[in-house]
Amino acid sequence: MLKDKLLPFLKRYQEITDLLSDPAISSDITKLRELSKEQSSIEPMKNKASEYIETLDSIEENKLLLDDKELSELAKEELVQLEELKKTIEEDIKILLLPKDKNDDRNIFLEIRAGAGGDEAALFVAELFKSYARYAELRGWKVEIVSSSEGVMGGFKEVIALIEGKGAFSRLKYEGGTHRVQRVPLTESQGRVHTSAVTVAVMPEVDDVEITINSNDLKIDVMRSSGNGGQSVNTTDSAVRITHLPTGLVVVNQDGKSQHKNKDAAMKILKARLYDLEQQEQDAKLSAERKTQVGSGDRSGRIRTYNFPQNRISEHRANLTLYRLDAIMEGGLFDEIIDPLITHFQSLAMSEAGL
Repeated sequence: MLKDKLLPFLKRYQEITDLLSDPAISSDITKLRELSKEQSSIEPMKNKASEYIETLDSIEENKLLLDDKELSELAKEELVQLEELKKTIEEDIKILLLPKDKNDDRNIFLEIRAGAGGDEAALFVAELFKSYARYAELRGWKVEIVSSSEGVMGGFKEVIALIEGKGAFSRLKYEGGTHRVQRVPLTESQGRVHTSAVTVAVMPEVDDVEITINSNDLKIDVMRSSGNGGQSVNTTDSAVRITHLPTGLVVVNQDGKSQHKNKDAAMKILKARLYDLEQQEQDAKLSAERKTQVGSGDRSGRIRTYNFPQNRISEHRANLTLYRLDAIMEGGLFDEIIDPLITHFQSLAMSEAGL
């Protein structure tokens, strides 16, 4: 019974409340901080549990009034409303009962790469990044490009950005995968629709203490920056390439004029990738999901399709199709894709947990 699952949360919340009023605890800053953090984490469940139990009690009270001639009709009406409220609260509780993703409140590294489609894919990398950046801006998050590689005709072969803001990972973690775009390229004289693809990866930013890298496992090369840029490009050895020998992961950064800053940025990206790899190994389920997150960038392994001629965007995992691609690409309506995705994966998680 769901009510029985909620009682321990209520009991623990009260225990913490009593402990926080204990003078012995109030003088222990570390313990005080730990208890306050725990209480804050279970407070949403405590509030829902209280609301749920109160609703159950109201339902029982109204059932007792069904035989009352004067109050039976009113009781029936209230029961209908209370039963609907009960169902809504139960769904909220089921979501709260799911194991919390420890990365949900983290900042992220957003990595977008051009796949099949050449120059057209590179152009779409830039457009998709602009959409995410606009979405981040509207949510009050900070966006900083930490690494990029420009395409021949514009756009990016690859762009990596640090997005800082509360809940960045929780909102964007399902964006990883192959994104397919269908439209008429600027270079197409016959007006034919072409299909190209880009890959997206979303990796949580990690603290230094979470990932320890042995300096002997690194091969660090410095070189001159290449491509478009300021006057210092190709004049100083500021570009940095770091190879993690045990895994073969390679990170190149040349965006900054300072070799030191490029090295720091490359190390942060490397740590995020290593952490992401570690998470895959620790969690078989997550690993299975991530196998599809960054594929080869070809046209088959898609999670989402952007069809510009039809102004259509299709999110294949949530079986969702919307005909306002132009507005969504502006970033302001991105939640129309993200919210159903989160609901979809929460439903899968509840099903697997038997909730």
